[in-house]
Amino acid sequence: MDGRRSTRDEAGDAASRRVLVVGIGAGDADHLTLGAVRALNHTDVVFLVDKGAADDALRTARLTLCRQVIDPAHHYRLVAVDLDPVRARGAGPYEASVARWRTARVDAYERLVAGLAERETGAFLVWGDPTLSDGTLAVLDEVAARGQVTFEVEVVPGISSVAALASRHRVALNRTGEPVLITPGRRLAAKGWPDDAPNVVVLLDNHRALAGLDDDLEIWWGAFVGLPDERLVHGRLGDCRDQIERERSEARQRHGWLFDTYLLRRP
Repeated sequence: MDGRRSTRDEAGDAASRRVLVVGIGAGDADHLTLGAVRALNHTDVVFLVDKGAADDALRTARLTLCRQVIDPAHHYRLVAVDLDPVRARGAGPYEASVARWRTARVDAYERLVAGLAERETGAFLVWGDPTLSDGTLAVLDEVAARGQVTFEVEVVPGISSVAALASRHRVALNRTGEPVLITPGRRLAAKGWPDDAPNVVVLLDNHRALAGLDDDLEIWWGAFVGLPDERLVHGRLGDCRDQIERERSEARQRHGWLFDTYLLRRP
């Protein structure tokens, strides 16, 4: 695979619509690769997928990024869709509500892609890197599998939160010869420390996973990495757990949202 996924029409010709999935890092223009900047300056449509009123600050960040990196002489249009996961999931058992949310997302993405004219290019802006802890590619695969609209997908990588965290702390993710496990916070909270994993990177920790972990673990924590309100904490977990929780609380209160990532290591 070279980063392209294609659907074809009945005649076997390559799809004429083109969809870019562009990694934008933490939203700082410095986090965009030259390839991402070139791609955005050749797109006809930028899709803004919002998640209700709480997403206002994130939408503003994406609009600001577009103004910073897209040439004012380049003509493109913005197409937004409000896809509130709480409203889309509705009530009922967790598994069923998640399935409804997923279906609503696939429906919305199908409408967005179908709205492209023949030979137009549309771009989805993805926080971090599209290949790590993001569902956009899987959703587009489902859209393609329905066969209602033909299009080609190209992935433009970005700087992941994991890479940004390690670089800002000036630390390697692993010691020589050791593996690294990347896991969501909910799994760490439910399962505890994984066997045979000396280094663990945690994403999307909304479950207070740190509360049940060994105090002697070393932690490198970060939020809003690379942005003006960057927050970094490093030390023995038992010594800085409370500080991290204070930083999280203050950041959520100030911004209304929080993206944080951390690396844990056994001594």
